[in-house]
Amino acid sequence: MNTKPRARRPALVAAVAGVLTAAVAVADADHPVQHVVLISVDGLHQSDLQWYVNTHPGSTLATLVHEGADYRNARTPFPSDSFPGMVGQVTGGNPKTTGIYYDDAYSRALLPLGTTDCKHTAPGAEVYYAEVVALNLNRLDSGANIPGLYSDFSRILTLTGNPITLIDPTQLPVDPSTCKPVYPHQYLLVNTVFEVLKAHGRHTAWSDKHAAYEILSGPSGKGIDDLFAPEINSSVTDPSLPAGPAADFTKNNLNTQFYDSLKVRAVLNWAHGLDHSGATKVSVPAIFGMNFQTVSTAQKLNTSKYYGVYGQASTRATGLGGYTDAGMIPGNVLAGALDYIDAQLKMIVGAIDKTNTAVILSAKHGQSPQNRAALTLINDGTMIDALNAAWDPKLATDGKLPLVAHAIDDDGVLMWLNYRSDQALEFTRHFVKNYSATGIGSDPAGNKISKPVTSSGLQPHRIYVGREAAEFMGVKPGDTRVPDVIGIGQYGSVWAGGKLSKIAEHGGDAIQDRHVPILVWGAGVRHHSVEERVETTQIAPTILRLLGLSPDELQAVRAEHTETLPGLGEDD
Repeated sequence: MNTKPRARRPALVAAVAGVLTAAVAVADADHPVQHVVLISVDGLHQSDLQWYVNTHPGSTLATLVHEGADYRNARTPFPSDSFPGMVGQVTGGNPKTTGIYYDDAYSRALLPLGTTDCKHTAPGAEVYYAEVVALNLNRLDSGANIPGLYSDFSRILTLTGNPITLIDPTQLPVDPSTCKPVYPHQYLLVNTVFEVLKAHGRHTAWSDKHAAYEILSGPSGKGIDDLFAPEINSSVTDPSLPAGPAADFTKNNLNTQFYDSLKVRAVLNWAHGLDHSGATKVSVPAIFGMNFQTVSTAQKLNTSKYYGVYGQASTRATGLGGYTDAGMIPGNVLAGALDYIDAQLKMIVGAIDKTNTAVILSAKHGQSPQNRAALTLINDGTMIDALNAAWDPKLATDGKLPLVAHAIDDDGVLMWLNYRSDQALEFTRHFVKNYSATGIGSDPAGNKISKPVTSSGLQPHRIYVGREAAEFMGVKPGDTRVPDVIGIGQYGSVWAGGKLSKIAEHGGDAIQDRHVPILVWGAGVRHHSVEERVETTQIAPTILRLLGLSPDELQAVRAEHTETLPGLGEDD
């Protein structure tokens, strides 16, 4: 896979009329913007944006498209997971450089969580930086135990802006050289835009869905001054009550909207020069923003509640998630989610100083499949168990461990093996290529149906093992983090349990996983639309360029020669 953005040719400038629909946008290098608001609408496809703008010409999203720089052919990194997607936006690098393959990955250089005897423990550890690392994953405050939180959710705004204190160190992998836990920021191999700005004395802020997003502070752990990270996978009711934890904020799209709105309040406070709580006057950050989860859950949920008219509780109904018309038109739940996003963006845009602030909107990832009829849910646990059972332990050096050390399977398959010989790798390829089962699909009404599974749900000619997998990711075969097996899914394959629990996922290499928008709007930016292929990793150097700093201060930019988005830098 070629992860480097395609170089721009001089002929492109001469043929600019065929590429740009209006004048080239230029940010005045002599008067750089002072603030950048970065927004990730997780799950948002370029096609979703186009549909919404076409059907809502008076919307805030339409304003950003028609007045700003509109990059219509952008791609996220692969794997298209939230962690590498967001890390790429703020470092300028792909997993080969950042070392971040997934929020649930594996390292052959670290020791398992809970290790105390670091001299006699063999390396190899799951690296799981998501809700599981929280002090209490069932609480919105991750275990901070804010008094009265579940009777007044606005109290979440008093949550610490240093969420590293909300991480349980016993849930982290261990560094064999120090025998200490490895926090997310320590696992990242390169610096971030937050760190660069801090080095220049600028104020920074961000809001995301887990405390583990302290990774964005960079290897120093000090890049973000104010990081507001309420836990999205927490119970929507007080988990300490006799009934115990309830469903989390992702299981009903209206609950996801409520959760996202808590983070919007933090963004509005930052825009007004306050800390995320709104209680302390600081200064407007040089960079601040958030991710939205509302579109992502609306795409994934089989059914959910939604507002027939945005914000009007009296119109609340239940409908199907995802898309209609063979995946082309958002259904009621998703259309309502897009209305919600537009309303929140209107508030954010209304709060900023438009004379010195630029807004960049994109997505960590898309989602696949958009067409419900293509969905095939595959029981990944059963598949991995069958692979381990088929493996002959006599072929292993000690015969004591299962073949698969760790696997993460959303709508693609990544595996790390305990045994990495050519024999083990080819055995794995042969097994997954020939594995068949019965999966789960959905009829148009959202009912479960049976569907056949062939080749483990993978494209048979796109199963990469060993050296092939390393080359696919652009790293050397001895890399301690790269998967041993990378399987690219057939369109519609989603690895999950035995229920119709979701109708889409991300993480894979499908075009619907990776084709997301990039919009740049605000001070110093004039309208243009670009069809040229760009990457979301180009957001990071663009942020620094807009703020009058050198993109080369980012280590990943230097390593990958990541360019700024075309038309937004002094060298364009």
